[in-house]
Amino acid sequence: MNGAEVVAAPAGPPVPLDWKFSQVFGERTAGEEVQEVDIISAIEFDKSGDHLATGDRGGRVVLFERTDTKDHGESRRDSERMDYSLGRHPEFRYKTEFQSHEPEFDYLKSLEIEEKINKIRWCQIANGALFLLSTNDKTIKFWKVQEKKVKKIAEMNVDPSKSMGNGSTASSSNSISARPSLENGGFPDSDRSFNYLSSDFSFPPGGIPSLRLPVVVSSHETSLVARCRRVYAHAHDYHINSISNNSDGETFISADDLRINLWNLEISNQSFNIVDVKPANMEDLTEVITSAEFHPTHCNTLAYSSSKGSIRLIDLRQSALCDSHAKLFEEQEAPGSRSFFTEIIASISDIKFGKDGRYILSRDYMTLKLWDINMDSGPVATYQVHEYLRPKLCDLYENDSIFDKFECCLSGDGLRVATGSYSNLFRVFGCAPGSTEATTLEASKNPMRRQVPTPSRPSRSLGNSITRVVRRENPGVDANGNSFDFTTKLLHLAWHPSENSIACAAANSLYMYYA
Repeated sequence: MNGAEVVAAPAGPPVPLDWKFSQVFGERTAGEEVQEVDIISAIEFDKSGDHLATGDRGGRVVLFERTDTKDHGESRRDSERMDYSLGRHPEFRYKTEFQSHEPEFDYLKSLEIEEKINKIRWCQIANGALFLLSTNDKTIKFWKVQEKKVKKIAEMNVDPSKSMGNGSTASSSNSISARPSLENGGFPDSDRSFNYLSSDFSFPPGGIPSLRLPVVVSSHETSLVARCRRVYAHAHDYHINSISNNSDGETFISADDLRINLWNLEISNQSFNIVDVKPANMEDLTEVITSAEFHPTHCNTLAYSSSKGSIRLIDLRQSALCDSHAKLFEEQEAPGSRSFFTEIIASISDIKFGKDGRYILSRDYMTLKLWDINMDSGPVATYQVHEYLRPKLCDLYENDSIFDKFECCLSGDGLRVATGSYSNLFRVFGCAPGSTEATTLEASKNPMRRQVPTPSRPSRSLGNSITRVVRRENPGVDANGNSFDFTTKLLHLAWHPSENSIACAAANSLYMYYA
C-alpha cells in the first residue's frame, strides 16, 4: 500500500435492539382490582445485577435473585452471550420480602407519614450478606439480609423412656418447657413458676437423674433473615425524594425539597446539611430540589436537579455548605415559547449519572435530556417521550397527571436510555452518535404490541380527580393511532448494570425484558 496507513472505516451506530419478554411477577388477572398498598413504588438492581429489589406503597421490600448463572467472572459473561444467541434469557426468582416501613403519625405537625417506599439503594455486599437502604417520606433504614442456619433442639431435658406424671409419654419433640413430674424424680406439676431458690423444695435423694441440658444443633436448613441495622430519622422537614450511596462505601446523601444531608452509614444520630436552598422568607421560594445523586466514581462530586429544569454539579471540597455550585446545566428557553405550563413541564423528576460519570441523564415531563458534564451550554441530546400529549396539557393539568414523576435509566454501556410513559408504555432511545433508535414497548407479555385496550373503568384505588376526568372523556390517541390512558402509567424502571435487560413496574406487576 506504498507505506500508507490503513484507516478502518468508522463503525455505524448500533443496530436497534430486539426486545423480548422475559418474566413477570405479580401479574394481574383480567378484571382484578389492584390494592393501593401493592403498587410498586421503587426498583433497583445491585451493582452486580444478580439481585433486584422492589419497594411498594405498603412499605414492603421484595428481593429477587438471579438463578440462570452460577459461574463468576469472564466465563460467566461468555456463557451469557452464548445463552442470548441461543434465545435464553436472564431469570430471576423471588428471594425474600420484609416490612421496611410502617405508617406513622407526626403529632407535632398533625401529619400522617405514609409507609410507601420512595427509594431503594443497594450497598456493598459483605460476608455473603446483602445490605440496602430504603426510605419513605421521613425515615431512612439500613437493612442487612443474611442466610442463617436453622437451629433445632435435638435432645430435651426429659427422658423419653419414662412417662410423664399425667400418664402420657414424653417425646424428644416436646417443647423445651416440658418438665419431668415429681413421681419420676422431677418437679411438682403444680409449681408452674419454679424457683431454684424456693425454701419449700428439697432435691430428692440421689438428685434428679432424668434432668439433662437440651442439646441444640445446627441443621442443614437455612432461612433468610432481614434485620434493620440502623434508622436515620428526624433530619428532614419535607418529604425525602432521593437517597444516593457514595463511591467511598461509607457515606450517603438524602434529599428533600429544600435540603440535602450527608450521612455516615455507621452513624445514625447525626447528619451534615450540605445544601440548603430554603430562603429566609418562604414567600421568596422559586424552586425546589427534585432529585440528587452522587457521582459514580468521584466521592467529592454530586448533582441535584430542580423544579426549574436546571441541574447543579457541586464539589464537597469547596466548602462545608455547598450553596454555590461548581457547574450549572440548564437549557435556554426559546423566545416566544412560554406558556402557562412551561415551568410545570420543565421540572426535572429524575437524574442519573452514566456508568463512567461523564454524562447525566435527566427526565422532565415531556423529554429525556442527556448532558455532558464538560459542556454546560445545553444538553447534547434531547429525546421526545410523548410529544403527542402536548395538545392535552390542559387535561393533564386538570387530573394532576402533569405532576407525575417519571424515572429514567441508562444502559451499562451508555449506548441507550429508557423512560416510562402512559398506557404502561416505556421508550428506549439510542444515544450513540448517529443512532435513530426509538423503540416503544408495552409492559405486557407482548412488549412490541404497542396497543393498549381502552379501559372499561378505573379502579377505586386511583384518585377521585383522575376518575372524574376519565369518565368524562374517552382516552385520547397517540401518534401511532393507539389509545392512551392516563390512569395506567409506568413511572419506575431500572436497567441491568451490565446487560441489555430492563425491569419495570406496571401497578403491582414487575415485568422484565431482555434484548
